[in-house]
Amino acid sequence: MLKRALLAVALLTAGITYVAGAAPSQAAAVHRVLFDNTKAETAGNADWIISTAQPDPLAQNANPASETSWTGALSAWGVALQRTGQYSLKTLPAGNTITYGGTGALDLKNFDEFVMPEPNSPLSAAEKSAIMRFIQAGGGFFLIVDHTASDRNNDGWDSVRIANDLLSNNGVDNTDPFGFSIDVNNIGTENPVAVSSSTDPVINGPFGKVRGSIIRNGSTQTLHPANNAAVKGLVYRSGFTPGGTTGAFFTTSTFGAGRVAVWGDSSPIDDGTGQSGNTLYDGWNDTAGTNAALALNATAWLAGSGSSTPPPTTPGGTCSSSELLGNPGFETGSASPWTASSGVVTSDTSQPAHSGSWKAWLNGYGSAHTDTLSQTVTIPSGCTRATLSFWLLIDTAETGTTAYDKLTVTAGSTTLATYSNVNATGGYQQKSLTVSGTGSVKVTFTGVEGSKLATSFVLDDLSIKGA
Repeated sequence: MLKRALLAVALLTAGITYVAGAAPSQAAAVHRVLFDNTKAETAGNADWIISTAQPDPLAQNANPASETSWTGALSAWGVALQRTGQYSLKTLPAGNTITYGGTGALDLKNFDEFVMPEPNSPLSAAEKSAIMRFIQAGGGFFLIVDHTASDRNNDGWDSVRIANDLLSNNGVDNTDPFGFSIDVNNIGTENPVAVSSSTDPVINGPFGKVRGSIIRNGSTQTLHPANNAAVKGLVYRSGFTPGGTTGAFFTTSTFGAGRVAVWGDSSPIDDGTGQSGNTLYDGWNDTAGTNAALALNATAWLAGSGSSTPPPTTPGGTCSSSELLGNPGFETGSASPWTASSGVVTSDTSQPAHSGSWKAWLNGYGSAHTDTLSQTVTIPSGCTRATLSFWLLIDTAETGTTAYDKLTVTAGSTTLATYSNVNATGGYQQKSLTVSGTGSVKVTFTGVEGSKLATSFVLDDLSIKGA
């Protein structure tokens, strides 16, 4: 929007339609996603893998053209991501252990997102801790569960029990860390509907608009916003209040610097093709829901910018994980200790804050203009680097694929990232960047706007922590 003036502009991402195998229009990046296959994900009739070639699905087919190019009931999901050219996909094969901060190539620290599609074997204490620390440090966690009593390998553990055990007995934060629990229920056949939202990147994302999903025997979630204000139901059963605390079928939240999503049924991710002998259901293409767009948008949101690397532990180091920024959400009502152009730190309601009332609003004038926002921090000597994270909203009147207006993020003389009107969002999206080195460093956001149409770059809830 123009600053202090409303502008009727359709956001660039709002009209993108997902076509199987087509690449969405978004900035090139490598999003590193690890799919789990250590928790009996192929027990019984389940076949929750992207490919039988593990850990690297490209070993089965390096140029997949359709879901049958790879073998697995999640192959449509994997192939759709692969064909964008923006994802690096791996599988953690059966017999392995989930770790974080280790030396192995499949350790969670080497990925931006971890997908656990209907686990059927319990997580060890060390594995639960690894997942929680991975999320806390900036990773994305995508959990798909099923209905109660869906114990496919008859070990006494179904995905509902496994999920709730992770949420309440993980050794890192046992006090409802995500603000939701999995309901112990079994819902037969329903078609839940997405909450109408023009801003949420999972509902309106790069792979299309989500109308709803399907339940073909699944469960729901109960939300506890008093325990985590970030928890948000996005898809709800018929008869339940959209945005309410009960009847949610797809829920997102955050924990630490990371992101979380949970889906209440594995049927929507099943593409109907897989290994011989399994009875599969094609929920991926079921027209009663927009399941492909939901899975892919959520994957994109959870993976973040693709440049985030969850910090490893520093043996013997003295690196503190304390917040290094002052006034990170601008809620003091002034810029200090930030240095900002006039009017950048504002509570103007023409653009929303991500949280609270204040944010940093760069540009949005519709004329040649430059705004800056900067703060100098000191990264402790015991750290090897720092993680800069922030929530960014890009609202533009520009159309087409030419980058007229740009926001550049620098640390000292190093450019960390550049965003433009081409990257316009349907709301806030969290970004995570790595700042190398230690000692004093000045982090600067510079917005440069052209002379014709307005683009606003709105920042909120920033964070810099040593790693």
